[in-house]
Amino acid sequence: MEITRVEIRPMKDEGNLKSFCSVVFDDVFIIHSVKVIEGSNGLFVAMPSREVGDGEYRDTAHPIDNDFRLELEEKVLKKYREEVGEEAEEDEDLETAEEPVEETEETEEEEEEEETEIEDLSFTDEF
Repeated sequence: MEITRVEIRPMKDEGNLKSFCSVVFDDVFIIHSVKVIEGSNGLFVAMPSREVGDGEYRDTAHPIDNDFRLELEEKVLKKYREEVGEEAEEDEDLETAEEPVEETEETEEEEEEEETEIEDLSFTDEF
């Protein structure tokens, strides 16, 4: 399954909620109400959820495979940063930290992979 489009709707003055998103898969399936949230360890992606009682929420749709979850989070956060203008700041930081152009591409990819390995419990769920 391939993520073919991410639509970002940034929020203003909504506290930790930074954006609502829609994610399109294989140009034939869409999931709405994906959220970008500012947590204590930075931005993370929360899947759509509903209240199941006593203030407990359960995801209504979520990746089962961890590699796909990381890919989804990476693409959503990248698109979010592009929309709100944060990508330029990150790119400048990476350029000053890296030297040769050839090695930069590989190093940036490795850094992105390391950044996306942050555990996010909002994606776990029991069946």
